[in-house]
Amino acid sequence: DLQTNPIDSAETVHLYTQAARLAFADRDKYMADSDFVYVPEQELMSDRYLSDRRDQIKFTRDMGKAKPGNVGSQHLASNISIEQPNTSHFSIVDAQGNAVSMTTSIEMAFGSAVMVDGFLLNNQLTDFALSPTRDGKLVANRVEPLKRPRSSMAPMMVMSPTGTLKLVVGSPGGSRIINYVAQTILGVIDWKLDPQQAINMPKLTNRNDVTTLEKGTSIVKLKTGLEAKG
Repeated sequence: DLQTNPIDSAETVHLYTQAARLAFADRDKYMADSDFVYVPEQELMSDRYLSDRRDQIKFTRDMGKAKPGNVGSQHLASNISIEQPNTSHFSIVDAQGNAVSMTTSIEMAFGSAVMVDGFLLNNQLTDFALSPTRDGKLVANRVEPLKRPRSSMAPMMVMSPTGTLKLVVGSPGGSRIINYVAQTILGVIDWKLDPQQAINMPKLTNRNDVTTLEKGTSIVKLKTGLEAKG
């Protein structure tokens, strides 16, 4: 029950970063173009699997680098891609209730540095794994002809239980997008903030490495307490 603590408390931030570690561990191994590899979506979202992952979170201690869970193919290796944060997002809802959530990216600041008819071409190939193999195993997100690179872009529409539109949201930020968007959705749904309040919250991220706290914001005060948890 997250609402028992303030959204900017050390307890909340700790739980959020631990969940992010687990999510990124699975993402780095299993997420890729589903036209080319089997992505175990149903297994990753099953109640039993999520319960097993949840049990790895400890209230008093950081878990360290999380390992991917045992779903899908065990013949795959985890991977790293560059994912530059040169991205834009817009959320629009019109008077009739039609909505669009759109994230777009050219990857590097000037994409591939090639312009055609006034448009910069993207450099999304850097979203593929840096190497097709790791430790003798194939990487799901390796480069292949006609394959789409994995992306962190996460344009979201959140619906109420009755099916009405509640929230349209997304973000720039490279691979931090996932943390940013999840944090905003939690702010609106669990802490009843309005969308602008949720977007304005100090940003925190963990991509299964270090926890980062947005410099110059109130959340920096949590640094010592989080370090004490490891």
